[in-house]
Amino acid sequence: MRNFIITVDGKQYEVGVEEVDAENRAQIGFTADTPAATSAPAPAQTAKGTKVLSPFPGLIKNLLVDSGASVKKDQPILVLEAMKMDNDITAPCDGKVTFHVAKGANVESDALLAVIG
Repeated sequence: MRNFIITVDGKQYEVGVEEVDAENRAQIGFTADTPAATSAPAPAQTAKGTKVLSPFPGLIKNLLVDSGASVKKDQPILVLEAMKMDNDITAPCDGKVTFHVAKGANVESDALLAVIG
């Protein structure tokens, strides 16, 4: 494993890169003391509302509000576990949340988690 320090939006992150097969593909892991992403990438607007997409692959550990509940911008709506770290996914805007995932589901990057409308 080789460790690197990268800077994203002015924040430094320590990452470990490990070779995982003969084709030299790499798997990136964050160390336990590294800050984790806390929200989904910039949401996309649709006619039905604002999409909340998964910022990375992971496990839906918990839904923090009920589907149909009113939420405020930056309010945590679910917990996404990735690489043994819990990450709060927050509402990108005010509105009512409609989940498109269930607790215990595995999701890929950019998977639709919820719509806020």
